[in-house]
This record gives sequence, structure tokens and C-alpha cells, in this order.
Amino acid sequence: MKLPTRLPVLADSAAIEQAALLLREGRLVAFPTETVYGLGADARNPAAVQRIFAAKGRPADHPLIVHLSNVAHLDEWAINIPDNAIKLAAHFWPGPLAIILNKQPTVPVEVTGGQETVALRVPNHPVALQLLQAFGGGVAAPSANRFCRISPTQALHVAEELGDTVDLILDGGACTVGVESTIVDLSTERPRLLRPGHISYLQIEAVLNTALLLPPSLKPTHTASASALRAPGMMAVHYAPSTLALRYRAEQLPVLLRELTASHKKAGLLTYREVIPENPIAQVIQLSNHADAYAQALYASLRQLDQLQLDIILVEQPPESEAWRAVNDRLSKATRAY
Repeated sequence: MKLPTRLPVLADSAAIEQAALLLREGRLVAFPTETVYGLGADARNPAAVQRIFAAKGRPADHPLIVHLSNVAHLDEWAINIPDNAIKLAAHFWPGPLAIILNKQPTVPVEVTGGQETVALRVPNHPVALQLLQAFGGGVAAPSANRFCRISPTQALHVAEELGDTVDLILDGGACTVGVESTIVDLSTERPRLLRPGHISYLQIEAVLNTALLLPPSLKPTHTASASALRAPGMMAVHYAPSTLALRYRAEQLPVLLRELTASHKKAGLLTYREVIPENPIAQVIQLSNHADAYAQALYASLRQLDQLQLDIILVEQPPESEAWRAVNDRLSKATRAY
């Protein structure tokens, strides 16, 4: 493995103050949230935001989430804020929920991908909150990785991916949630779920006391048309390792292994149940059979297998229940079905 060109620094008070200064100078800072590590820039500075896209290789029409220190700053970024937004913020912020609202005219188009809406959230991580408070403004921050690749849940992942394209990497330990935030669109009359996450659509519906419009991938029987609104993490391929990754069901594994043996392929296996290693499996990583614990370790495990120079990564299909919805959403984009 190639050594990173910029090493993370412990996120103590001095490092956080330095990070805030760098943000004011229009530079890039990677920092931990409860979901994944973010690549942050001053959301009011178009040139700084453009540096995010350059560092990630991200298309400029893909909107970013603006991170705020508290809900009191909401009206600095959004207009026509509905009561539903206040309800969700009161219930879930700080937390892994991004809310899409109609933007203030002063919000740079570089942040919104040219749209008239902006995604906002208050992260639930002490380092992120301290940085936002020290900086005193909104920080635009997608995941701190190359576009469409595995999201980073540890500071060293950022260093390995982005190196010295980042001016400072704050190390706040491993992320506790491990998958990106839930995104709900409140910019129109009917609330709509755009991306599942740790906070489920059922939890959101319970707070709002109304049903959400769901994308077809989450509720195939739903008759509503899909939203044209662009939001983070909606690519067909995303969160993916460089190594080919196949998603299999338990009963398919014996046939799959015979095929790989016949073709002399070396494989890694990611599973949530005990599997006895056999040829051609070079490495087995067994994760928890509880959805939250599995999600927390998912990206780090995919990254570990991706670094082993394997021919293929096999990922066991998790249960297809509501508790596993966010995990299955990420795996559907990071892997191919066998």
C-alpha cells in the first residue's frame, strides 16, 4: 500500500482552530462526522467549493450538503422554511439527516449544482461541531474520497485517497454510523425521501405524521414519479471498490466458488455469518448480523479487501428488511448482483 502524502492530525483544540483558519482562507479540511469523513470548504466561497470538486474528481452539477453548527442558522441558507423542517430538525439534529429546502439567493450555485435548493444538516460529532462553531459559518462537505469510491470512515482513509489535495485532515476516530446521512426533500409540498440512511423513512413519517414519497428503488409499488432533483449519493454506481465486487445469496456461494476455482480467481469474502475459508477465498471478513454494527464497519471492510489485490470481492446479501435498508442501498451501488 502506498504511504499517504499527508498524515492526519489529532483533532485537539489547537488543530481545530487551525482548521477553522484554513477554511477562512479558502482551503480544504477533512473532518469526521458520525456518518463518514467529510471534505470541507467554506460554503460561501465559490473558489473554495470548486476545490472540493477538483480534489474529488466530482462533476460540478452534483450538489453538496452544507453543515451547520445548529438549527439557528437555517434561515441564513433557506427560504420558505416549512414547519416540517422545524419538526425534523428539533427531533433529529444534531444527527445523520440532511434536509433539502429552497435556497437563499446568496447561496453559491457551486454548492447547489445549479439548483434552486440546498441540502442542510447539523452533524452529531463533537469534532465537527467544534469546527463549525470555531469557523462560524456553513461548511460544504461531501465525503472525503474520490468520486464514486468507498466513503472514508477513518482519517487514514482520507489520507490514502486524497493525500496533499487536502490542507488538513482532522483525526476524530472511526465514524460511529458508517453510512451517509438520510436525505429528505422538503422543497415541495409533499415530503420525499431521496436517500435512505441511519434514520429510517418510518421514523421520519412518525415525526411528520404523514407518508413520504419514496423512490421506486425503495418501494417499487409506489405510483409517484421519481424526483428530478439531484442529491448526493444518487449515482447508479457509488461507494464502490476498485476491485470487482459481486453480491451473492447464501445458497449461491458453492456454485460461485466452483466457478472462481475453475477460472483461477482469488477472492475476498464479506459476510455476516460464519464461513470456513476454502480455495479460492484468500480473506474472510465476518461482520455483525445487526444492521447498525454492520453499517459502521462496512466501508472500512470493503476498503481492507480492496487493498489485497484480489480478483473479486464477494459480498453476502444482507437481510432485505427495513433495518437493513441503508446498507442494502449502498451495496446495490457498490456491487453487482450475481
